[in-house]
Amino acid sequence: MSKRRKLTGDMSVSSGLAAQARTQEILDAASEHNNTKLERLLNEYKFKDVDAVDVQNDHGTSPLHAAILSCAKEGDKGESDLSTVESAACDTARLLLESGAIWNQLDTNDETPGCIAYRLELLDLYDLMVDAGVRAEVLLNRLEGYEALADDENDVAEEDDGADVVEKNGTEEAEDEAPQLINTTAETANGIIEQAKSDVNSGDYLASNLTLTRDKLLDGDQNGVMMAWESEIMKRSVDLLLTKPGMKVLNIGAGMMIFDTFVQSHVHKPEIHHIIEAHPDILSNMENGGWNEKTGVTIHPGRWQEILPQLVADNQTFDAIYYDTFAESYSDFREFFTEYVIGLLEPEGKWSFFNGMGADRQISYDVYQKVTEIDLLEAGFDVEWQEVDIPELEAEWEGVKRKYWNVKKYRLPICKFMG
Repeated sequence: MSKRRKLTGDMSVSSGLAAQARTQEILDAASEHNNTKLERLLNEYKFKDVDAVDVQNDHGTSPLHAAILSCAKEGDKGESDLSTVESAACDTARLLLESGAIWNQLDTNDETPGCIAYRLELLDLYDLMVDAGVRAEVLLNRLEGYEALADDENDVAEEDDGADVVEKNGTEEAEDEAPQLINTTAETANGIIEQAKSDVNSGDYLASNLTLTRDKLLDGDQNGVMMAWESEIMKRSVDLLLTKPGMKVLNIGAGMMIFDTFVQSHVHKPEIHHIIEAHPDILSNMENGGWNEKTGVTIHPGRWQEILPQLVADNQTFDAIYYDTFAESYSDFREFFTEYVIGLLEPEGKWSFFNGMGADRQISYDVYQKVTEIDLLEAGFDVEWQEVDIPELEAEWEGVKRKYWNVKKYRLPICKFMG
């Protein structure tokens, strides 16, 4: 991997007009795919609060944006010329990524470099950006796991009655200090997971008042919790999961009861149907709708993190499991399938989830499909994807704070144990 050399001497930090000129110089080298010059500039130039590889002009164009955008100028010259320039752009993009460029940096048009490659139908460049996103997000996920492990170890040490504490120079110090791993704040500031966490907090969501209309369920900030356009997805999911009579089904996250209604009306209506739901307003709607009296239905009020350990302890198992929660992170989802599904799913059972991670833009959706596949494989699951066409949704977002779906095809996952 190419790495930038350490600067030698006392080179001043660029600012003002000098910074603008040097930024443009870097962007020009990236646009021209002049990798020798570009690497030299990345090594030489310093900027305040940003690495040279991530500088942006007034339009938000970064070196990665520039390297890909330049291909559009060659598109009119013919397919062979475009292929040649795209190959050169791939080399430049690799240099930038290996130098630490942020893969999903946004310009003023709200486009990442990968979004531009997708719009221009530059498939080699697009695949390169998707792979960069997968590497970044997998690394972030692993670092989160290490940090959680370190936190657990610190908690144990603090709870210990001083067994690992020794006196040194009159002060108490830990005998073994956990190693400092890495500071990921800057590197992951634009990560998909971090964006998801900042949108809605789970605790705030559960404390908010929900609004239920005919076609949508909104939280107190007008975020879409569930919408009626998801019905076809839910129906297809139920059809793929309920394959025979007398099954035992578990749904985590009831929302508008779309999934559970399809379960109850299915030709293979299950013998046992458990539902976990944490929000008091949804629980009240379920009670008003008579769900508590339905034969074979058991409702568990509370968060799945509290309910599932008890179901596992009680040796409860299910033929089909569905997961569709709100205001939770990918790390929560990964904990669900790595820690609990293995103890809840019958050996020949299947499970699925609402696959909406990163669905506000195509590249994020593609990145998280691959990230999920990697983590599912490590957890011992095979996954098959079925594509579902999504209708035009522009009118559906009226009154909704944020458009959380912006891809044309939904990828429906069906998971089972490997082997």
